[in-house]
Amino acid sequence: MVKTEVVLVERISKKIYLLRDQKVMIDEDLAELYNVSTRRLNEQIKRNLERFPSDFMFQLTKSEYEILRSQNATSKKGRGGRRYLPYAFTEQGVAMLSSVLNSKQAIKVNIQIMRAFVKLREILSTNKELAQKLKELELKIDSHDNQIQAIFEVINQLITPPEKPKRKIGFTIEE
Repeated sequence: MVKTEVVLVERISKKIYLLRDQKVMIDEDLAELYNVSTRRLNEQIKRNLERFPSDFMFQLTKSEYEILRSQNATSKKGRGGRRYLPYAFTEQGVAMLSSVLNSKQAIKVNIQIMRAFVKLREILSTNKELAQKLKELELKIDSHDNQIQAIFEVINQLITPPEKPKRKIGFTIEE
């Protein structure tokens, strides 16, 4: 990959969000990447709605949009801002966009977006493997702790001299 492509993949990765337990991209970010207006992007989607089932694209709720906006520290837009809640596109939805926006720019950007999704998947799988190894290590440490504790108990028993039987005071009659 060329250095500019790596930078683009990094830039795209920052625009992939986790919503409804899915990795998605927002229409506004996609429009910027495709170098078209959000309005134009959404017009093309509405003309080809049959290509975007609910597992490819969904509209954000007001609360999801507020959370997303607060995460990105963007302020409310004044006049001329959004009239409708944004659409979120899953990886399959983004792939479908390239067929709707049939331009060389859309194809190039789509390739980079797919690479960004793959990179995120790799990172997540690496993190899962690391988490599993940490859990295994933690279990080993716990069992070692128990074994070490037992060793210390045995050492303490060996260090502490046994109590000598005390001599009884007084006379004893032997029979």
